[in-house]
Formats: sequence, structure tokens, C-alpha cells
Amino acid sequence: MKKFTTAIIIFLAFTLMQLNAKTPHISIRPDSTCLFAHRDTCDLYLDIYNPAPESETTFEGKEKPTVIFVFGGGFVNGRRNSPSIFPWFRKMTANGYRIISIDYRLGLKNHKGTVGIGSVKAVDKAIHMAVEDLFSATEYIIGHSEGLGVDPDNIVISGSSAGAITVLQADYELANRTTYAEVLPEGFRYAGVISFSGAILSHNGKLRYAHSPAPTMMLHGTADKVVNYGQIRIFRLGFFGTDKITERFAKFGYAFHTLRFVNHGHDIASMEYETFPYQKDFLENNVILKNRKVVDYKIDDPSIPQKSTSKNRKELYRN
Repeated sequence: MKKFTTAIIIFLAFTLMQLNAKTPHISIRPDSTCLFAHRDTCDLYLDIYNPAPESETTFEGKEKPTVIFVFGGGFVNGRRNSPSIFPWFRKMTANGYRIISIDYRLGLKNHKGTVGIGSVKAVDKAIHMAVEDLFSATEYIIGHSEGLGVDPDNIVISGSSAGAITVLQADYELANRTTYAEVLPEGFRYAGVISFSGAILSHNGKLRYAHSPAPTMMLHGTADKVVNYGQIRIFRLGFFGTDKITERFAKFGYAFHTLRFVNHGHDIASMEYETFPYQKDFLENNVILKNRKVVDYKIDDPSIPQKSTSKNRKELYRN
């Protein structure tokens, strides 16, 4: 039975304390590193962080998922082992989740000028290069699942900014079984998706899913000018942010958790650690217990600090 929760302002004491707390400086080393793909321009690796010793790896008798993480950086920079994400990795592993952080090719690394309407082809190529690399990493993990201790039917994909675009786009391609998804086994589906400020690119107008998307959690600032919260639409070409994705999910009855941070910009893309309690609720209810709980939170709290990030695309793609 689907459960629905909607709120204008949600004040959970522990969550708000964590949102307002300063992110700690934490170091963590992967338990192993694997080469998962050879490309013409580079080799691609993934780092595996296993659940911490003595952490609880089940919830109500069911195994917690493995979470693949795709880093952000506008498809121009970033790396799988950036220290800024280590506190979240440590939080996840301490709570019994395995994290696998992956490389992908940076398709806009040599792009000149601001990324906008005039550079749709370049953006499209960069997004799908990243999707291809995520699918290759997934293929590798499935093929080596026994040795890695991963259940192939229990994999969640997550990402920040460009990584969030990548994971949302990947599940969209997989649900529609496009040619990009052909490397994955027939019938394979991700167990869940977590997007920190992401969007989906469509050449076919409004988003349509041939098969139901995975349960999806979307966190986004309503004033984000780097990855649009709403949409950019020209005829059948559309770049759809969290607001429009949620609208489509709600219309067709797909499971989602949406967190809308009022007046926040792209800083929400880097709040993985601070928003962990919300992620925990999503993972336990929608992924582990498969409750199909639907949540739409509008979080309006001026005391939540805004992290220093790029304020708009011009600033991000400054040459």
C-alpha cells in the first residue's frame, strides 16, 4: 500500500541539528580499488568502501543495498575520491551500507564558453558519456558480484550535480531500455536512485517511462541556477529538473521522495552528509522494505547555512 506524506515545513529535531552542523573533516580509505573499463582517453576505476565492522548491515531482516556514487563537477572536473565527500562515505558505511565511488569521463572538460542552449549537443554527449561509464561500472559490479559481496538486485545509484544528472538519466534510459542500457542484463533494474540536484535531458518532450522508474529520492534548492529546479523547454527538447520530474512521478503513481529546499541554490548538491536522516528514511522504506512511500517536503528554514558553491552556470564554466 502506498503511503503519502506532504509537508510545507518539516522540523525533525535531529535532522535540523545535522543540517545546521558544520560538516566534519573526516578521512576514509577504500577497502579495494578496481579497474572497470578501458577507454580511448583513460582507464576508469572504482573504489569500494565496505560496511564498517560491527555496523548493522540489515534492516528488519533484509539486507541493506550497495550504493554507487557518481561525483559532481559540471562534467568538467571532480574525482571519485574527493575529501569533501568522505564524511558522507563514513556516515553511510557506519550505518551498514557499502559505497562504490566511480570514475567517469568528463565530457565538457575542454568545452569553451558558458554551457547553455547553444551547446546542447556538447551537453548531451557529456551526459551520455557519463551514463555509459556508469552502466559499465554497473556491468562490472554485476559480473563480479560474488567476490565483491554485492547483491545485483540490490544496487542504488546516487550522484551530486553532474553525477545526479547522470544517475537520473541512467534510470530514464534503463526504464525505456534505450541502446545505452543494452550492456546491462535483460530485466536488470536499480533498486533506487538518489539525486542531489539533478535533472533529465529529453529529446521527446515530456518525460515518459516505458517501465516504472526505480524509487527515486530528489533533493534540490528551489533557487538553483546551475542545474535547473524546474525546466528548460524548446519544442520537444527539454531539460527537466526535480520539480518537473516529481510532477511526472506523481501523475503516473511512481514512488518518490522529494525534498525542496526553499531559496537554496546549488549548495544542496553538496549536502549529502547533512541530509543523511532523510536518505535513511528513503532507503529503509522505499528500497529495503519496498513500501512505495511517497514524500514531498518543502523545507523552508532560513537558519540552514548555504554552502559556498557556484551560483550559476556562467560561474561554473568560467574559463
